[in-house]
Amino acid sequence: MFRRVLVANRGEIAVRIIRAIHEVGAEAVAVYSDADRTARHVMLADFAVRLGPAPASLSYLDASLVLAAARNTGAEAVHPGYGFLSERGAFAQACLDAGLTFVGPSPATLDATGNKVEARRLAKLAGARLVPGTANPVATVAEAVQVAHDIGFPLLIKAAAGGGGKGMQIVETNDAFASTLASAQRIALAAFGDGSVYLERLVRRPRHIEVQIFGDGAGDVIALGDRDCSVQRRFQKVVEEAPAPGLTDAVRARLAADAIAIGKASNYGGAGTVEFLFEPETHETYFLEVNARLQVEHPVTELVHGVDLVHAQLRFASGTPMRDALAQSGWRDPANHGQPAPLHAIEARIGAEDVANGWAPSAGRIGIVREPAGPGVRVDSACEPGLEVGVHYDSLLSKVIGWGPTREIAIARLRRALDEHVITGIETTLPFHRWILRHQAFLSGDVSTDFVAEHWDPAQSGHQQLSSEVIDAIRMVSSRARANALQSRRPDAAGTTAISNWSQVARREALRRG
Repeated sequence: MFRRVLVANRGEIAVRIIRAIHEVGAEAVAVYSDADRTARHVMLADFAVRLGPAPASLSYLDASLVLAAARNTGAEAVHPGYGFLSERGAFAQACLDAGLTFVGPSPATLDATGNKVEARRLAKLAGARLVPGTANPVATVAEAVQVAHDIGFPLLIKAAAGGGGKGMQIVETNDAFASTLASAQRIALAAFGDGSVYLERLVRRPRHIEVQIFGDGAGDVIALGDRDCSVQRRFQKVVEEAPAPGLTDAVRARLAADAIAIGKASNYGGAGTVEFLFEPETHETYFLEVNARLQVEHPVTELVHGVDLVHAQLRFASGTPMRDALAQSGWRDPANHGQPAPLHAIEARIGAEDVANGWAPSAGRIGIVREPAGPGVRVDSACEPGLEVGVHYDSLLSKVIGWGPTREIAIARLRRALDEHVITGIETTLPFHRWILRHQAFLSGDVSTDFVAEHWDPAQSGHQQLSSEVIDAIRMVSSRARANALQSRRPDAAGTTAISNWSQVARREALRRG
């Protein structure tokens, strides 16, 4: 196992990875921008290095700064998390050139799967069915117009180098095509440094199903179940669950087989996800893309399959054989142990957005935070009192997951957890997620990628402002808890004193300045 690992990320995923690094017995190095100087991931790490100002281009996206931080702290490996530099083959290669292990797929695999056109070619070679579309990025407006007529409207314009829905545009008719194409190219260039786009036929009311894979980089790939990520807003996932409800055994097996074949075709090593569109009426499945990294929604797979994917990533990257790395991280091979008891998990992504005001970004200082707990609830979060939420990064604050032996129990637990969750000082998407967990279509599993567009009405969100009495009560409980914690750190009869949080902060501040 590595002695020290740098986490090239921020927010809840950096917290998640740092905790896993500590659990496998290694030290963690955090990096931060000026906006994140006192963030939770910085406080949890053993070392922390300032990258630069708040804009991501001057901090988290500057590979040279990240590599310098790794070199100066003696890190042996870099875990990229998701977003930022995580799917850039050039960054993975730069890590290798600097003598660092990149915790993720090889640079060649990242280049092949990160380019959506090349990924479609690999999927076709692997035998997966594709949504009708272009084999290569469109080079000119004239070519794009001709291809659009060949495919037919409505269609999607997608960034060839992108993901996460950024730059994706729906075009219903030829009249709006040229202007929408130009807009998609501008967004792609700004977001990914590459304005190339390709075209696909739009599949109406599909479900978004994905398969978690783990490969050894030499042809051995396993599938760790599927997830349904159909509940989206503007192509951004907002609720995910595992396993995908309502699939036949034949469809589930086909998805797993296609995902494994695509993983083998790309020599996939480590954790990744293969995404598909599923047409409920025809039961057809279409390859969508490969996410060559840890997914935001990985916790639902972990809970259902009993495996810690970040542990497995670290073990595999440090040289442990793939299947052994998974087994040491909790995975039980069904071929040897049989099928595990059925479990279901559902995740809600809580963001800093004002759902009652056109989803405007919500910036400010967080006041009170009360995170849910109890049976069948997991929270992955970087949210805490005093945190300054800006507009420089993704709006994700925390992920709340409910899980249990059935989908109904998972829903009940997540609904209860969302009702318990309190974040004051800024607006969040909590009212929106509470609404989803009570909507009859979601409860019955009747969802598609159009669910939010079809059903969401801010007036029906049940948005409730906390009364001053409730806020005062929470403050009182928090104050008492803080006082109790301080009391417990006073010297005992033997005259010894536990290390306080203030001591830890001072130590890390000294390390940071040193």
